[in-house]
Order: sequence, then C-alpha cells, then structure tokens
Amino acid sequence: MEGTDLQKLIQLLAKLPGLGPRSGRRIALQLIKKRETLLRPLSEAMEQVADTIHTCSTCGNLDTQPLCGICANANRDKSLLCVVEDIGDLWALERSMAYKGYYHVLGGTLSALDGRGPDDLTIEKLLLRAKGVEIKEIIMALNATVEGQTTIHYLTDRLNTECPDLKITHLAHGVPVGGELDYLDDGTLMAALRARRAA
Repeated sequence: MEGTDLQKLIQLLAKLPGLGPRSGRRIALQLIKKRETLLRPLSEAMEQVADTIHTCSTCGNLDTQPLCGICANANRDKSLLCVVEDIGDLWALERSMAYKGYYHVLGGTLSALDGRGPDDLTIEKLLLRAKGVEIKEIIMALNATVEGQTTIHYLTDRLNTECPDLKITHLAHGVPVGGELDYLDDGTLMAALRARRAA
C-alpha cells in the first residue's frame, strides 16, 4: 500500500491529459526508481517554471517575460494575426516555420455542452486587436472540430460586423475534419497555411 505522499503524487499525475490512475502509478514508480536523475531535476524544473513563466499580456502565449518573444519581435509581419485555440496550437504553427505574423490565443472554443460562451474566451481582446490599423488579415487556425468550426463562424460574423474591411481566412487543405493542430506534422501545417482561403 502506497504512503500518503506517494498516493498524492499518483493522484496528481493521473489528472494529466491522457493519463489515468494506472499510468499515474507507473510514472510515479519510474520517478521514484530514478530519484536523483529524474525526480529531483523534474521537481526543480517544475518549481522554476511555476515561478518564472508568464502568460503574454498581448497574445496569450507563455514566456519568461510579460511580453512573449513573438510579440516582442518587430521583424514579424504586422499585417497578419493568426487566431488559435490554445498555446499548443501556436507552438505547432511556429514549428512549421511557414507563418511570420503574430498570434492570438482564444483559450478554448465555444461549447454549449461545456458551458463555454464568448465571455469565457479572449474574444473581446481579439476584436480590439483586429481594429488596429496595421492588421489586414486574420487567419482562423482553429481545430477542425464542431466546436472549432462554430467558433470560426461566430468570430467571422463579429469581425465582419465590427471590422468590415478586414480580410478573414481559415486553414484549408491538409487539415482533416476532426483533426487537431498539435497532432499534425509540419508539412501538413505548412500546406494548410499556404492554401488558406476566405472564410
């Protein structure tokens, strides 16, 4: 029978995406077996991240500074703003090296089943950014799920009403229906970005 500290570790690990109690136990045992080479360095890294990582005040990315490296980079294309569901999607697009504009992280998608409405996302902040004089095109790079498509339709309607001169596009070829950006390979993401079309 595990001690209470070990039980707590297992329970916390089991809460991570894709893991459950069984996986939590296996990972906890592996960490304990490799206490000096894995557990302690992991613990220190997690503590450091908890103390030093900030959410970017502009786009919602993660960085050690209040303004992330992407938003602070003046060499990026100021006319492009790519809207993503989550930070993992932003990182996936950055890995493709096909996009040189700026980002906006919504923090999720609209979902009546999960009780997530427009006020739960960073939509108002997006609308304020879209009204900036330098923004010419907004790329909707949301997951090809029902929730993602619903969110794209909602955002497109709002943007067309409040920023009628703005070009709105979304990812096209290469992203399968029901697919999630973070699981796609770099070539597929590159093709999808290049083949974007009007919403």
